[in-house]
Amino acid sequence: MTTTALRLSLPPSPLAPGACPHRQPLSHSHLTFPTLHSSTHTPLLRSSHHRHPSPVAMSSDSGRSVSPATQPQPIELNDESEFETIVSPDGHISICGFGSLLSERSARSTFPELINFRVARLNGFRRVFAHMAPIFFERGIAKPETKEISSLSVEPYEGESLIVTVFEIEKSEIPAFIKREPEFRFLAVLPESLDGKPFDNRAVLCARYSDEEFFRVRCKGSKEMYFELFGRYNIDKIWRDDILPCRTYLRHCVLAAKNLNDVAYNNFLDHTFLGDRKTTIREYLATTGSGIMEEEPPESLKIRYGG
Repeated sequence: MTTTALRLSLPPSPLAPGACPHRQPLSHSHLTFPTLHSSTHTPLLRSSHHRHPSPVAMSSDSGRSVSPATQPQPIELNDESEFETIVSPDGHISICGFGSLLSERSARSTFPELINFRVARLNGFRRVFAHMAPIFFERGIAKPETKEISSLSVEPYEGESLIVTVFEIEKSEIPAFIKREPEFRFLAVLPESLDGKPFDNRAVLCARYSDEEFFRVRCKGSKEMYFELFGRYNIDKIWRDDILPCRTYLRHCVLAAKNLNDVAYNNFLDHTFLGDRKTTIREYLATTGSGIMEEEPPESLKIRYGG
């Protein structure tokens, strides 16, 4: 599989070093979520030219298939109408949490009216710290000088299994959810209970996208739109394998997993990787990242990033 690196030549940021402005929400007219069409950059994605979303046949870096033949294939959700195909009869849609959303408190800070927060298992995916997150710059917890600026994403990988959380939000919250996470690939996945029983409804998962697709599809090729979302933080590439976890965020995720149960805690430590996709978080915290778990968040973020 050929990977296309996209780096944008953007105008200098007007921000002073260390400045962290509030990220302005974008109107629906700014971002588009059209159906993806086949291209040389996404050879493993099936086109979706009809109303219903189509299964995604994505592969891991090693070129192996996403999951065993018995594992339900993820379905890519390209627009709001496709999100609505997985809405339950009572008007709710399920969300799958794998990082900060392992914390119910964090989940409720974003989705105050969520219901049915619970622990689940998701097969065929792995967690990787390889995502540049503007929110860390806004909140003053990014450390670009040490490359400790990464957030989490997930990507398909055969043989991996993650302990995640699942909860429901109202159908009316779908547009805000889409607008808040524009740089991700939205997948409808089928989690299962910890004893292996598949859920009745699919859940939305924010998976790794690509810089090329984000710029072409979500930003409609507009450098101005990209600058509004990422460029003003001097981010010219969203998906990178050479960055390290944001320290405050990593501590929060580890504590959130620990607060769920021992199974979730050990799963997070052993099935979450740095961008090299070799070093586990357990190994990282015992070596280069030692001391992270003893660091308190800034006072203003102690509740938000308290696990």
